Amino acid sequence: MDRMFFEQLAMPLFDQLYNHACWLTGDRADAEDLVQETYAKALRGFASFTKGTNLRAWMFRILRNAFLNSRTGLAAQKTDFLEDQDVPVDEAVTHAVTPEEILLRSEDQKTLFAALDSLPEMQREIILLCEVDEMSYREIAQVLDVPVGTVMSRLSRARVGLRAALGAKLKEEVK
Repeated sequence: MDRMFFEQLAMPLFDQLYNHACWLTGDRADAEDLVQETYAKALRGFASFTKGTNLRAWMFRILRNAFLNSRTGLAAQKTDFLEDQDVPVDEAVTHAVTPEEILLRSEDQKTLFAALDSLPEMQREIILLCEVDEMSYREIAQVLDVPVGTVMSRLSRARVGLRAALGAKLKEEVK
């Protein structure tokens, strides 16, 4: 299979892979490196890809394996920059969203991220693949190389864990 064919199939997945890499690494620069490594490995190994199978799951699996092989080198600290806040420019300029609302959104995100971070890595990853990347159980099973039943049970446990972690975080905030 040639490079043009690879680009045609793989490039539409870039944003999804980058978003997932951001979740995994917690850092945009590390995520960029991880996605670049993923595409390099996928291009080198594209001859082994079986036409007609799920390219999305194949690419996510390469990304996951690259992350697992390199995570010891990832920075442990995460820094939030004001410029990184997801507030559309038109809302900020027209004052449709007040600074208080931006702060509340940010706090809600921090609570969710903290709850996700408190989960074991496997549970966090399976929630992200399902809820953020919107993968089917079958696709998740391909990415993680486990049976679909295992995906379902792990996802169930992960959701229970996330609910418990969110509940604990909210109780802390109320005090």
